Amino acid sequence: MCTFLLQLRNATNLGTVPTATKSSSVPTNVRVGPVAIVRKVIMLRLLKNVQLPRYLSTAARPAPERNPAILYAGIFIDNEWHRSKSNKTFPAINPATGEIIAEIQEGDAADIDVAVNAASKAFKLGSPWRTMDASERGVLLNNLADLMQRNHAYLASLETLDNGKPYSTAYEFDIPGAIATLRYYAGWADKNHGKTIPVDGKYLAYTRHEPVGVCGQIIPWNFPILMMAWKLGPALATGNVVVLKPAEQTSLTALFIAQLTKDAGFPNGVVNVVPGYGKAGAALVAHKLVDKIAFTGSTEVGKLVQQGAAMSNLKRTTLELGGKSPNIVLRDADLDHAVETSHFALFYNMGQCCCAGSRTFVEDDIYDEFVERSAARAKSRVVGDPFDENVEQGPQIDEEQVNKIMSMIESGKQQGAKLVSGGTRVGDKGYFVAPTVFANVVDHMTIAKEEIFGPVQQILRFSSLNEAITRANASEYGLAAAVFTKDIDKANYIVQGLRAGTVWVNTYNVLKPQVPFGGFKMSGHGRELGEYGLHAYTEVKSVIMKVNQKNS
Repeated sequence: MCTFLLQLRNATNLGTVPTATKSSSVPTNVRVGPVAIVRKVIMLRLLKNVQLPRYLSTAARPAPERNPAILYAGIFIDNEWHRSKSNKTFPAINPATGEIIAEIQEGDAADIDVAVNAASKAFKLGSPWRTMDASERGVLLNNLADLMQRNHAYLASLETLDNGKPYSTAYEFDIPGAIATLRYYAGWADKNHGKTIPVDGKYLAYTRHEPVGVCGQIIPWNFPILMMAWKLGPALATGNVVVLKPAEQTSLTALFIAQLTKDAGFPNGVVNVVPGYGKAGAALVAHKLVDKIAFTGSTEVGKLVQQGAAMSNLKRTTLELGGKSPNIVLRDADLDHAVETSHFALFYNMGQCCCAGSRTFVEDDIYDEFVERSAARAKSRVVGDPFDENVEQGPQIDEEQVNKIMSMIESGKQQGAKLVSGGTRVGDKGYFVAPTVFANVVDHMTIAKEEIFGPVQQILRFSSLNEAITRANASEYGLAAAVFTKDIDKANYIVQGLRAGTVWVNTYNVLKPQVPFGGFKMSGHGRELGEYGLHAYTEVKSVIMKVNQKNS
């Protein structure tokens, strides 16, 4: 453990943190394919085909902490750590082993109420937060980013332990992406402003951009740190206060970052984090002192959030929900690049991505070769211990998710799809699923319609551009899409025809702090990231003042 963490632990009262049970046991020999040769091939493919964001370091990664210290497992309210009102706890599970790594305080409606009232107090007129210069809010966000940078390896290790994603992914993508998001919104803190409006008559008219108020934020388990930054960045930059509920499966990194917000200098009550099950989230949605809810998760729960927000105090909502994103590969595409990037589009993060390219439409002329290459690539994918630098795919999040994935695989086989790779669990412990590929998939099959949220690629055949567009849009979802082609006219035609919030051309999963992200249809509403991400956290107030004389 780094010196900073030791100092932090010694300097902070951690009396609310229950004793943690940790295990270094991880599954071994949990790999698919001829590992020795395949590893080199995979690395060459990645270096050739994947452009890392500029903010990612090319320096060698430090070794992970396989057993990172669990420093915080309480409820964070008003810049202090608390036990739950019920004195209940719930376990944090290592998905690579199925073993308990810590007991976390279980927040419920009573704890949410305390947190909301603390946030409401922090938002009162004349409070330190409300009277703070906008530029100073940016300084505090940059302070938080600095602290996350200082704890980069620890955060990546903790995320891997709690979530199961490969340490290499957490270190190279999740943490830098979160830091970049915070810094981006730090820059916006003093630039989100109103206008002076020339109106007829002897009046001065202008608009003020004001914070919405108390914002409830509910984040998912697939990208815990990144989603926390996506939520905190725009909310804090615009002067709001936050009560955040992390997913019960992955609370540990959110709780550590909660402490960092205090260390960064945010005033009491501005950021509050309440871990717990769904009932804590429901209490946050229903609370009448909450002005806005931001939710990332399933469409099923998103509907309940929208309903609860309307039935309480008609609070604002932004919803980033499920997807069944089409990935269209034309016959003129660079086949090597299309196969590798389509593989990445689906299997990245163990297939646990809302925007995963889970319907791969391939033109007739290249379909058979594309399927053959995709199956071979899936068989070569290295599955196993997420702390192993050579592993590409770690475990799914929990047993419930594994059971859902295996049920979907079975339905694909029963409905006539051709299984060309995988289809089984891997190893005798933890929640591992073999990379799976189905060919001869047609639109009516369950695997072609419903979100699997796992490492299962479905490859469909098409014959014309209009057919591909029509079938791609024949879904209740509209989160993302992609097209692979060398023909710019065809690319533009398809881009204009697709009903999706993000469309990638000859790439996939490129997510930047500057570019908005969100969905059409039942993939949700509102946008996160970019300047658009500020809108949901801003109220526009019109001010009209009578004046004695108005001059141009």
